[in-house]
Amino acid sequence: MNFYRSQVLICGGTGCTSSGSNKLVNKLKTELKKKDLDKEIEIITTGCFGLCALGPVVIVYPEGVFYSKVEEKDVPELVEEHFVKGRILKRLVYNEAIEKEKIRALNDVDFFKKQKRVALKNCGVINPENIDEYLAFDGYKALEKVLLNMKPDDVIQEIKDSGLRGRGGAGFPTALKWTFAKNAKEDQKYVVCNADEGDPGAFMDRSILEGDPHSVIEAMAIAAYAIGANQGFIYIRAEYPIAVKRLAIAINQAKEYGLLGENIFGTDFSFDLDIRLGAGAFVCGEETALMHSIEGGRGEPRPRPPFPANKGLFGKPTVLNNVETYANIPKIILNGAEWFASVGTEKSKGTKVFALGGKINNTGLLEIPMGTTLREVIFEIGGGIPNGKKFKAAQTGGPSGGCIPAQHLDTPIDYESLAEIGSIMGSGGLIVMDEDTCMVDIAKFFLEFTVEESCGKCPPCRIGTKRMLEILEKITSGKGEEGDIEKLEKLAQNIKDSALCGLGQTAPNPVLSTIRYFRDEYEAHIKEKRCPAGACKSLVRYKIQKDQCRACGICAKKCPVSCISGKPKTPYVIDQEKCLKCGTCLEVCPFNAIVKG
Repeated sequence: MNFYRSQVLICGGTGCTSSGSNKLVNKLKTELKKKDLDKEIEIITTGCFGLCALGPVVIVYPEGVFYSKVEEKDVPELVEEHFVKGRILKRLVYNEAIEKEKIRALNDVDFFKKQKRVALKNCGVINPENIDEYLAFDGYKALEKVLLNMKPDDVIQEIKDSGLRGRGGAGFPTALKWTFAKNAKEDQKYVVCNADEGDPGAFMDRSILEGDPHSVIEAMAIAAYAIGANQGFIYIRAEYPIAVKRLAIAINQAKEYGLLGENIFGTDFSFDLDIRLGAGAFVCGEETALMHSIEGGRGEPRPRPPFPANKGLFGKPTVLNNVETYANIPKIILNGAEWFASVGTEKSKGTKVFALGGKINNTGLLEIPMGTTLREVIFEIGGGIPNGKKFKAAQTGGPSGGCIPAQHLDTPIDYESLAEIGSIMGSGGLIVMDEDTCMVDIAKFFLEFTVEESCGKCPPCRIGTKRMLEILEKITSGKGEEGDIEKLEKLAQNIKDSALCGLGQTAPNPVLSTIRYFRDEYEAHIKEKRCPAGACKSLVRYKIQKDQCRACGICAKKCPVSCISGKPKTPYVIDQEKCLKCGTCLEVCPFNAIVKG
């Protein structure tokens, strides 16, 4: 067994991998070997650290130095300075991680200081492909405790007392779902994990499986024991190759260690687990469509009741939770229900993982106590809006959610508070928008996604969302008419009342929330044929300000369709009939004489 003087943790999540962290690992191994340091310095590929905007991320222990945006070409200097000479390479240290020549702990960095990691506890800390590292961090102790010291009813009661609610979107009490399945009288039952994360901008579940797959495996075994199941399935989309690979490795390792299979921990409890790959259909995030896909059918939802807890996969009682929900289970069992329930709000206990993206400085993965305000997430953890722009809105819940305007920045993030202002928690995507975002265009974007992803089974979703999209396309192209807003509202309500599944019923939410808070933008598009944000190409007008124009002619020379004309010492003008709205003139003008409006 080797004892290393330093450990180098390199993010191996999808974000950092796409930025070249794999090459970084290989280069670091080569350089350390050249210096005869390969027996002294251990390199560990981990899951996501969270601060994706700074990838590839490298953290060196025991010092805890946080290096960011490390490139392959930086490695020789990093090895020479840090590992040979023992000096920190300051130019690569994340600027918030160093203060007055002293390295700050990661928990003191703004991005991390308000977080509380439960589901993400091991992400960025352990090698997800090494079961021994998971075991070293109390891995499978919760399963051992359950099998040796608790009855199924005790397990369910512990989860009930914790207040854990499903993290996949609806927030249904986890223990209640487990109780229904346990009480169902059948000889065969199933436990299923929904890892078919399909919301635009969402990567919470993927990151947990990439960074800590054993936590989900352990939790599913606990759920199986609680309800009396012996078989489980993890349904994960094939577009997550790193997560699929690490999950498969983890399952095989668990079987080798006797933590999956027959007579686990010497008891009469047996549980096996298989992976099923999804083809990327958004509707398969809906539980009945997901189970239909596992059975080999087309991913389409079915009417409920009967609910899956009574009649689910292959017609048998089934517990289905998402990745994040399961990732909380081992921690609750080990630390106790009271510990978990002490975090969060009265009705929304614990923490929530979010994928923070859009117009925000610190894009990444974060986990916060329920009840944290939107303002804290965006301006303290997220670092605010780039380029000094103003915050305009935040979208939570993906295509099923709503847009939250600046007036609700101090809203606590929990199930009830978000519902009150017309949004939902969803699975955890959080997209930030600035002043340059057109809210009508955003509503159109999400509806385009819904129309494309509709399974087509029920007319309200198949036809209704298409009609709504057509109206939005009219409005953003400058052809909107009086009464279009009211038509959108009526269609939206009809779809909400009559669509077959939860995805169809929530599809109009982005439209309804933007009408509710940004109706003036809809009216400007329709009545004035103007996009206030200057984002809708058909409604954009580029104008040359006469008092600013120096008549240099640069804009005319660069215009691809020669729609700008003028004479020396005379302000130039743009022929709006010929203008392509390409924005080249705005980009090349050295005097800021051209404005978009």
